[in-house]
Amino acid sequence: MTASFPTVAVAAFAIVSATRAFSKNYGAQRGKRAAGRGRGAAATVKPVPIDRSLGDPELGALRQAARVADWPRMETILGPVRERGDFERLTFLIANVDDLGGDFLLELPEQAPQDPLALTVAGARHTAWAWEARTGYRASQVSEEQFRVFHDRLEAAEEHLYRAAELDPESAAPWYTLCVAGRGLEHGADITRRRFDAGVRRAPGHVGLHLQMLQQLCAKWGGSHDQMHAFAREAFASAAPGSGLGELIAQAHLEHWLDLDQGPDDDYIRSAPVLHELHKAAQASVFHPAFAPTSTAHNALNTFAMAFWLAGDKETAARLFERIGDHATKSPWQYRGDPEKVFAVARQDCVKKRKK
Repeated sequence: MTASFPTVAVAAFAIVSATRAFSKNYGAQRGKRAAGRGRGAAATVKPVPIDRSLGDPELGALRQAARVADWPRMETILGPVRERGDFERLTFLIANVDDLGGDFLLELPEQAPQDPLALTVAGARHTAWAWEARTGYRASQVSEEQFRVFHDRLEAAEEHLYRAAELDPESAAPWYTLCVAGRGLEHGADITRRRFDAGVRRAPGHVGLHLQMLQQLCAKWGGSHDQMHAFAREAFASAAPGSGLGELIAQAHLEHWLDLDQGPDDDYIRSAPVLHELHKAAQASVFHPAFAPTSTAHNALNTFAMAFWLAGDKETAARLFERIGDHATKSPWQYRGDPEKVFAVARQDCVKKRKK
């Protein structure tokens, strides 16, 4: 799809974007700034490879089917998940194949133009493809042509996702990725909120949708710490015991920490009020007997593990690392540098501390 995008609009988009740190680059820059911390440990600890399948056999089979361009096989995996209305798991599965390259997923709309599931998967892939074009560099280092391609690909993604929503009005899956695409297009918090609301009407308590709304409210995306924390606390307060929404509290504190300069960042994350809130959220979610997300437990476990590690509560972090095993996730460890190395260093630091 080739959309008209005047030079002035591209330049304006670049100027606005330059004032905000896109998450990939933001984490990488923070990692460079913090690289001096624990450098000796990093040199002696073996990195933990990140497996996008997270030990999930169904996800592993889905990724393999995507690699060999086998849509019927992908459909046999995704279809039953959609039919039972497990949108938390459906978006988790789709989001973990959107990194696979090639033209196969991009061409699904041509092969199955009336299939909402195919259009949803294609929309997710187009969105990831857009970010690949933009790269993780600061806006000042991204060319006008890269911004043009970024914009065109996101527009194509939105077209497929809206069509999917029309064809399958009960599905929350298109609305999840529309929140991601809209953030890249700088639609703003109001539009993202409408998309979020449309998604949670179909899937109340959907953790992924809530995390996308949280990102929109972050300071780096034009929001504020107060807006972000208020959203996380409101969602957490209304969640049932064992809900995965407790992760929002940990993620919000990590985003706040990330936005601060070196020195004040550690003071913030190690403060008594933050540690108290982290414990309260963890007890009601990842440490609660009812915690059993149908997507994966590893996203929340990794988020809380990093938060407790940074907060200096290595005992609690060690308990989480024991449950994580080798299933490290790229986010949020990338906020401190190379996620495979950072995870390995943090785990050794906490597990050794607990054994003493």
